[in-house]
Amino acid sequence: MAKYELKLPKMGESVAEATITSWLKEVGETIEADEPVLEIATDKVDSEVPSEVDGVLVEKLFEVDDVVQVGQTIAIIEIEGDEAPAGTDTEEEIPSEEVQEAVEEVERQVSEAKQITTQDFSDSNRFYSPLVKNIAKEEGVSFDELEKIEGSGKDGRVTKNDILEYLEIRSSQQQAAAQKPAPEKPARQAAQPQAAPKAPKTISVGGEDEIIEMSRMGKMIAHHMVESVQTSPHVQSFIEVDVTNIWNWRQKNKDTFAKREGEKLTFTPIFMEAVAKAIKDFPLINISFDGEKIIKRKNINLGMAAALPDGNLIVPVIKNADQLNLVGMAKAVNDLASRARNNKLKPDDIQGGTYTVTNVGTFGSIMGTPIINQPQVAILALGAIRKMPSVIETPDGDFIGIRYKMILSHSYDHRVVNGALGGQFVQRVAQYLENFDKDRNI
Repeated sequence: MAKYELKLPKMGESVAEATITSWLKEVGETIEADEPVLEIATDKVDSEVPSEVDGVLVEKLFEVDDVVQVGQTIAIIEIEGDEAPAGTDTEEEIPSEEVQEAVEEVERQVSEAKQITTQDFSDSNRFYSPLVKNIAKEEGVSFDELEKIEGSGKDGRVTKNDILEYLEIRSSQQQAAAQKPAPEKPARQAAQPQAAPKAPKTISVGGEDEIIEMSRMGKMIAHHMVESVQTSPHVQSFIEVDVTNIWNWRQKNKDTFAKREGEKLTFTPIFMEAVAKAIKDFPLINISFDGEKIIKRKNINLGMAAALPDGNLIVPVIKNADQLNLVGMAKAVNDLASRARNNKLKPDDIQGGTYTVTNVGTFGSIMGTPIINQPQVAILALGAIRKMPSVIETPDGDFIGIRYKMILSHSYDHRVVNGALGGQFVQRVAQYLENFDKDRNI
């Protein structure tokens, strides 16, 4: 019998680790190829890890709530035959001296983590992973300090990023205190006691009030939104668009499209197509800002904000959107929206976005001021489509008619996108929408 090592797969360019949230299989159970073995959570999305082989689960190397690095072996699966698949180790293999040393180092770290768990944190009511405890020990973070750190992990648990962010803030505060000159005191003046730091403002709770714990994703969204506002000076441009031609064209073609393609034809793919065209005209919207450098993105990957069943939002990404025709765009939009509603998105589905579109009109809003999805520099909000009285210009004169109109709201990072570029871009999107060919074939 050979043994197959189930490893934590790569889950996107910015995801380096994940937390195990539950095991779907127990030791001794049979596993089929592509069958999920465990569930994991990253700072982006929850996902399942499937097995690539048929076999029996013989060993779990991590427990629930443990943090695992990408590429680490999570479990051992016993498979039929004497040869293991490529990239796995068999029982007969003898580890090299380097591998043995690496194993001994890991065992030493695990032993230290266990000592930390029993010696330093036995009085805590919160869960801390061995990694977090080890960082706390090495950096001299006391038990009381650790207890005060607000966690963004599952059930408010402190993640590696949380404690590293705390250490960075603490270090900057210590440096600032060291650089600040001490005020001169009169020789005979008695030393004044140091003022205690202000405690965070507490909110009174009445007997009939209900306290609702934020979900893990809710905490992450709140953190990202505050971080975005603190990072980017947001500026908005608004423009009204006549989408009567699009409205009438969709009404005429949606049933035929549904019968032929088996897909709904919504307005979203039409809007996404216009945005992708406008980005090709104004590529400096499709950038990221890194300190004093601008990263101009080659691919146009459109993020599409989607509502989840629990009320939170997630932004799946349409990769290479400018290379899709309208049918391909419609299929991509419907697929991502459906999997978002059913919590079936994979980590890669929400990675690599270069520009984001959010449809606030879905909830009846005529316009909005969306917050930029970092590290992007702009985001477009689509307002509700409404029947509006409008002045229509003709060769025979002007008259009042009923038109379908909507408002586009464009938020952009004023550090790198000035008003001219931000305004011209959203104007170009409007032009593509208003000039939509009402006789277009699909």
